[in-house]
Amino acid sequence: MEERRWYIVQTYSGFENSVKLNLERRIESMQMEDRIFQVMIPEELKVEKKADGTIKEKMVKTFPGYVFLEMEVTDDSWFVVRNTPGVTGFLGSSGGGTKPVPLPAEEINPILKKCGLMETPTINVEIGEKVRVATGPFLNQIGTVDSIDFEKQEITVLVDMFGRQTPVELGFEDIEKV
Repeated sequence: MEERRWYIVQTYSGFENSVKLNLERRIESMQMEDRIFQVMIPEELKVEKKADGTIKEKMVKTFPGYVFLEMEVTDDSWFVVRNTPGVTGFLGSSGGGTKPVPLPAEEINPILKKCGLMETPTINVEIGEKVRVATGPFLNQIGTVDSIDFEKQEITVLVDMFGRQTPVELGFEDIEKV
């Protein structure tokens, strides 16, 4: 059984909403709800100030010509998406029957956060505090927080290795406060 991953479908620019609607209808009519889970068009709010001083808010597609899908790629689910009216192909598929390549987590997670589909984890440590490494090769080592990158959800911890402070990049979930 395949796992749920995010994929990008190419469409003609300007037809993203109709492709999304077509996909949602086909998913329901072909009973693919257990294989194709979400259809998303990333959008962001743009604020424009006009010459007369009025402010206009407008939703703008972040990636024109693309629709994002969370799905398990099987022969059936792949067929349903490929043959949806308006879909020109999968991004990352070279055609000729090759299956598409899923988006890596480091690429899709910022998009999902921006669209409000994923929570940003919080961390209750500050630079200079002592933490314990909870996973990996530095398990149970105590280190000092050197920097925190909220965008990448990474924290740099200085651990003592061979008598000197060595920076180690860890995920938020890989540390615990001492």
